[in-house]
Amino acid sequence: MKYRTLGKTGLKVSEIGMGTWQLANDPGCWVGADLDESLKSLYKYTELGGNFIDTAWIYGYSDDQLDKHPSEELIGKFLKESGTRDQLIIATKVPGKNMKWPAFKNVPISEVFPNDWIEKCVDDSLRSFGVDYLDLVQFHVWQDDFVDEDGWKNTVQKIIKSGKVGYWGISINDYQPSNCFKAIDTGLISTIQFIFNIFHQKPATTLLPYAAKNNIGLIARVPLDEGGLTGTMTQDTKFADGDFRQHYFSPDHLLELVARTDKLKALLGQEAKTLPELALRYILSWPEISTTIPGIRRVKNAEANTAVSDGRKLTNQLMEELKKHAWERNFNNEHGLDPWLKDSGFVEP
Repeated sequence: MKYRTLGKTGLKVSEIGMGTWQLANDPGCWVGADLDESLKSLYKYTELGGNFIDTAWIYGYSDDQLDKHPSEELIGKFLKESGTRDQLIIATKVPGKNMKWPAFKNVPISEVFPNDWIEKCVDDSLRSFGVDYLDLVQFHVWQDDFVDEDGWKNTVQKIIKSGKVGYWGISINDYQPSNCFKAIDTGLISTIQFIFNIFHQKPATTLLPYAAKNNIGLIARVPLDEGGLTGTMTQDTKFADGDFRQHYFSPDHLLELVARTDKLKALLGQEAKTLPELALRYILSWPEISTTIPGIRRVKNAEANTAVSDGRKLTNQLMEELKKHAWERNFNNEHGLDPWLKDSGFVEP
């Protein structure tokens, strides 16, 4: 496993992180997790050198169990059993109190991240993990107009001073890679988490150079396009009830996805033998990226994903070829999915 510096935090993180949205199931989003297998995946990931685990207060949360945070709690169980807390970098997220994704324009931060809510969620997460500090806490949605208010700024500085949180970051709205520049300019934000993959390449022209200039740690999420870049989907793929991809990958989208992944498979060879390997190597070939966080809840995927971190980057020739495979779209907005009911109103410059 290779390691990179997480921006100005100075933390050394494994190039392949562990995304955990799917780890303990998530009502209306992900189903089918075997908690035993998920726990084994945590062990395997760390055994293979992985040290960056990304989760969220809301992963696995349900309205009938308001005080339960299943993903954080399962990770907490692992930390207690393995005794590896001090060897790992744990990142979680504070959801908007209004539970809206994305953060809508003209909704004030007082409705999304009131000061007492930020503090409450941090304390909840500490209890769920069974730890006394968190390396990184991220705002789970963002609207850059939030920087005009000072409450959140004072609160994050207060929490850092208390020793509960080392650094703060933002998990930005889907497909809005510049909707964080004003937050970066405050100096209070150390990391940005964002969608980046072979299909969604826009951050390479907007976010990556801005972050590099400001020494911001970059966490690339959805590297496999919610499974689209695994190369395993066909036009007949069916998703279980409760899996949001039932709608995300509609029949029409599946047809186009298969056509596009077939073209990508034609590029496989010496540089990457499988489509997931190609997708992960694409991201790691950008030196601005600190880590990428494929969702991992099976041992075999922990093994396959971590194996990609061997220092080999794609050639310039292949990287140029992959530019032709960009497929900019936002299926969530097209379908009006809950919780992505409408666009946030932010327009990319």
